[in-house]
Amino acid sequence: MKINQYLLALLMFGSMMFTMSSCGDDDPVVDPPVEMTIAEIVQDNDNFTSLLAALEKTSLTAVLNGTDMYTVFAPGNDAFGAFLTAKGFANLDDVPTDVLTQILLNHVVAGDVKSTDLSTGYYSNLATEATTMNNVNLYIDTDGAVTINGQSTVTTADVSATNGTVHIVDTVIDLPTIVTFAITNPDLSILVQALTRPSFGSTFTDILGGSANAPFTVFAPNNAAFVKLLGFLDADSLDDVDDQTLQDVLSYHVIAGANVLAETLTDEQSVTTFQGSDLTIDLTNGAQIKEGAGEPSNIIATDIQSYNGVVHVIDTVLLP
Repeated sequence: MKINQYLLALLMFGSMMFTMSSCGDDDPVVDPPVEMTIAEIVQDNDNFTSLLAALEKTSLTAVLNGTDMYTVFAPGNDAFGAFLTAKGFANLDDVPTDVLTQILLNHVVAGDVKSTDLSTGYYSNLATEATTMNNVNLYIDTDGAVTINGQSTVTTADVSATNGTVHIVDTVIDLPTIVTFAITNPDLSILVQALTRPSFGSTFTDILGGSANAPFTVFAPNNAAFVKLLGFLDADSLDDVDDQTLQDVLSYHVIAGANVLAETLTDEQSVTTFQGSDLTIDLTNGAQIKEGAGEPSNIIATDIQSYNGVVHVIDTVLLP
């Protein structure tokens, strides 16, 4: 009997020592992660009261509370305040519901995209161009701080949710225009220089940044195309090209009143430009544009979708 009592005491002491060692400082107890949907993260954060009100007004809360995976670039209260002031709205109630819906969808990308998955380029979001319902793009630049459309910066990345990821941004991302994507893409910097020539006033940026005559289809020459043009003209810079000629050339790259997607292009299709002359699509050797005065231009990037039109990047400046 005494032996059994002695063994029992040893077992009890060993059990106590095991319990104490397993809860020691070397092995801290870690609380299990809190599992919330994107909508619940917004509801749980006092900095997202404006975002929550916007989601509820547009009935989008349920979308971000489901099982489909999304990535949301989420603006805080200060960002919404600055946006409303800039747009001349007293509060969220003054923003038309359909407009607010598209602005919010402009912050949402389908799928779970972590910061490590991001690279510089275009990403489709859930906002849509009105005439084709094609999804609008975001231009994300990962060179240094992550920026979106040249206007919004990610301040906190990778807030995990059960149905995706939230990246907190410092401004509301406005719906992009043709001008937005011209300005943000570094390979279109010479085109921007041409569009914003001081002697033009703000004519081209007003047209391509607005809704009158929209949607637009723009065949946008990249920097290499302009360098090739200057060599053809034996010019040192765009400053050597007179205003009227440059205006005619730029207008020749714009189709007004149509959002022409790459999939709708057909061989020998003729389109009338904003300048008044026609362009012809040639699909026999890849997607090319035949124009009046020079060599065909290759379409090297397609369907960069803004809210007021679409951009196709080309490698040769078209000459009327």
